[in-house]
Amino acid sequence: MIALLVSIPLIIISSSLFAPSSDVWEHLFDTVLTEYVVNSMVLMFGVGFITFIMGVTTAWLTSMYSFPGRSLFQWLLLLPLAIPAYIIAFTYTGMLESAGPVQSLIRDWTGLAYGEYWFPEIRSLPGAVMMLSLVLYPYIFMLTRAALLGQSVCVLEVSKTLGCGPWRCLFHVALPLARPAIAVGLALVLMETLADYGTVQYFGVSTFTTGIFRTWFGLNDPTAAMQLAMLLLVFVFTLLALERNSRRKQRFHHTSTKYSALTPYQLTGVKAGIAFLLCLIPVAFGFLIPAGQLLVWGLENLDTLVTRRFINLFWHSIWLASITALAAVAIALFVGYARRTNPSRLIRASVRIASMGYAIPGVVIAVGVVIPFAWFDNQLSDSMEKLVGIETGLLLSNTVFILIFAYLVRFLSISIQSVEAGLGKIKPNMDDAARALKARPIDILRKIHLPIMRGSLLTALLLVFVDVLKELPATLVLRPFDFNTLAIRAYELASDERLSEASIPSLAIVVAGLIPVIILNRSISQSRPGLKKQ
Repeated sequence: MIALLVSIPLIIISSSLFAPSSDVWEHLFDTVLTEYVVNSMVLMFGVGFITFIMGVTTAWLTSMYSFPGRSLFQWLLLLPLAIPAYIIAFTYTGMLESAGPVQSLIRDWTGLAYGEYWFPEIRSLPGAVMMLSLVLYPYIFMLTRAALLGQSVCVLEVSKTLGCGPWRCLFHVALPLARPAIAVGLALVLMETLADYGTVQYFGVSTFTTGIFRTWFGLNDPTAAMQLAMLLLVFVFTLLALERNSRRKQRFHHTSTKYSALTPYQLTGVKAGIAFLLCLIPVAFGFLIPAGQLLVWGLENLDTLVTRRFINLFWHSIWLASITALAAVAIALFVGYARRTNPSRLIRASVRIASMGYAIPGVVIAVGVVIPFAWFDNQLSDSMEKLVGIETGLLLSNTVFILIFAYLVRFLSISIQSVEAGLGKIKPNMDDAARALKARPIDILRKIHLPIMRGSLLTALLLVFVDVLKELPATLVLRPFDFNTLAIRAYELASDERLSEASIPSLAIVVAGLIPVIILNRSISQSRPGLKKQ
């Protein structure tokens, strides 16, 4: 039943394939559909290439080399995860636009007037590629680093004895072993890129997500919007299928179970300086510079911090994220424990279906959620009017319930994966011993599993909490009338070019996002048996 409920948006979107083509769809096909496809493809390949280079390079340097600042970069490189792409987009826009501090400084130094010198346009497709790359590379970094730290040191030592230098060892030994983790990180990056709305909308780049919004709200054609959403889903699932097929006949395994302390290469002089700069650049441009600018703007607008409106925004965001996170963890615990106690083919398939939501962009989920709920409300209202003469109106469609449901569809997979990872570390013989002592399944879960997997549950709770705080497109479509969150307010202020005022809600989101980043870093650092603190 849980899998069926979660798959409702996908079923609704898929049903659009059987709907007849409308004039709006033909108009889209003749005019802007090619632009949506080309821009989305360029965005995907650009972000995928840059994040791959940044993520793998920094993961390799911080895992296998010792240089000044290495221990600091191991957690600093994760910090851009705390900043949503749309926030870093308007922050850099404020810094790099003609009236911003960078171009003002150029004019002061050179004496040139605006238009007499060349300066890159931030609000462009290349600008969107860079903004998304700066905040998404940590997905590849953290998964690659965890995979590198989990490799047997024996394999790396043998490669040295066979004449492999550090970089040859990287390309011929470490990367093939870490390929599954890199592929997962790259898939996450590409799905987040396709799902982005705030950045491409703010920069004026036409993609599938902006097209869905325009078709739905501008052209007032839900069917055409669903067909665009279905085309976007085809892109997402094609990416996943191609990646799996590309390594279908390739298998890389660890041939040793011996783990010893990982001894990094010691870098000195110029090499140490290059390694330091390669790690500093993503951190500086992905977090330190935009966060510093937000802080400067925030200090200039402290008077807006204590207003009743901001307090309401903060409260709406916190309780919405808290309820969703608690519900997601509770459902994931039920689903994960059901799979552990009854690993039948049906249960395993249901868990996979329930975990598909993260692959679906927020705007697609919003479209797939609002249509069935609106239909239900209308049917209920008509039935009640016929039976008792009372119109019930929109009971669900204009409430936070539909918003929480959409969040659960989108982020349930995060909590399921965390819960299953925690359950997977508990040996089955502990369950067998408890059952031999006549313990009921609920008692085994409450007295044995929950205390052991407390860290996994906390991680799942925090990750869902922060993702809900940052979610923009689903909230824009489904929020009740006059119901705002920090993400919505930051986006609205930035869209009105009130960039400094948008810093206060943006900073609140960033600060909340730092907590799971710190927890993730500790989890990765402690993931290798025999790993010594450097």
